[in-house]
Amino acid sequence: MTHLLDTSALLAHYLAEPGGARVQELFEDSTVKAGTSILALFEFDLRLHQLGIDAVTRDSVASRYRELLFEVVNVDEDIRKEGVELKTSATARVSAVDTLIAATASVCGATLVHRDPHFTAIPANRLQQEMLPPKS
Repeated sequence: MTHLLDTSALLAHYLAEPGGARVQELFEDSTVKAGTSILALFEFDLRLHQLGIDAVTRDSVASRYRELLFEVVNVDEDIRKEGVELKTSATARVSAVDTLIAATASVCGATLVHRDPHFTAIPANRLQQEMLPPKS
């Protein structure tokens, strides 16, 4: 995996928000292997629920994204350990789930693609990041 898409990147793409076109470029680039964390898919599903999207449609959307993604990574012991390292080195608060998503990117040697400013609290030498434009 070369790029790990955070929940915010998946939402930007699905909702055609700012940054969504960049995510589409990543999907279309043959040199990019875009993946995500199972935790990002969890958050994505919950956000779609909050937007009023029914369970059948959410399952269909999740299946479509699984086809687009090179890999969906589960949390394991290496990611847990890296998550602790990232959380304790952060200069500001990053939620536990977001820290584990970032740790997944770090362990996989992937660039974390997101639009969440709080990820910048993780030192640049610990995590490669590409920040998408914020929502309008």
